[in-house]
Amino acid sequence: RRRDPLTPAEIDQLRDAMVEPEKRLKLYVIFSRDRLTKLEQMRSDPKTTERGLQTHDMLQDFLTVYDELNDNVEMYVGRKDDIRKPMKLVIEADTEFQSRLRALKDSASTDPKEIKQYEFVLTDALETVDSSTEDHRKVLTEVEEYVNAQKKRKK
Repeated sequence: RRRDPLTPAEIDQLRDAMVEPEKRLKLYVIFSRDRLTKLEQMRSDPKTTERGLQTHDMLQDFLTVYDELNDNVEMYVGRKDDIRKPMKLVIEADTEFQSRLRALKDSASTDPKEIKQYEFVLTDALETVDSSTEDHRKVLTEVEEYVNAQKKRKK
């Protein structure tokens, strides 16, 4: 079983924001971004050992946090929360994450042994972010339509 990639402080922040979709989704974006930044820093450090294995583990941590972001989006949609504002932030982050993951893929090691250690999880992360980007855009459209319909009913 994998360890939780979130720190106790991050878990506390998420717990405190449980009923605040905007704050909670923003935290997941920040935590996902932090995982990619740490990954890039590790990969650029010439002192790094076990680069392939560390890349795999850090990509997996990013993916785990990003999957939690998606689970929370689904939860808030199911509750009919107005998440238009945080969804715009999530969609902007999706574009950033796609770019950063593609840059990682493009700059992958020339060492086949190293690449083999993280190739699958990198492909999985790219596919997940790509499909989630489409889903997030659809969610934003659906939430906007729902909120507008609610406004019309009140008139």
